[in-house]
Amino acid sequence: MTGGTDWTERAKAVLRAEMKRRDLTYRQLADRLAAIGVSDTPENIANKVSRGRFTAVFLVQCLTALECRELRLDRPPDAGRSAGREAGG
Repeated sequence: MTGGTDWTERAKAVLRAEMKRRDLTYRQLADRLAAIGVSDTPENIANKVSRGRFTAVFLVQCLTALECRELRLDRPPDAGRSAGREAGG
């Protein structure tokens, strides 16, 4: 941990948040990864995400499979949700 940030937790949270926004399971993510030529099982994906220890390549593959075009890293992924609720959203 550097500067008060747990980078492993942050990486895990970013990927999980993108999956949640799309209401996808690990099985569905595995299917989407297969569609772009990346072979992995839902169990392996779940383990990688759970540990939060995955490569940048894996993260980019997942974000590509999720059709994520923008990613905001200026604040923790769940910060926007609570701010939206406070603003009446």
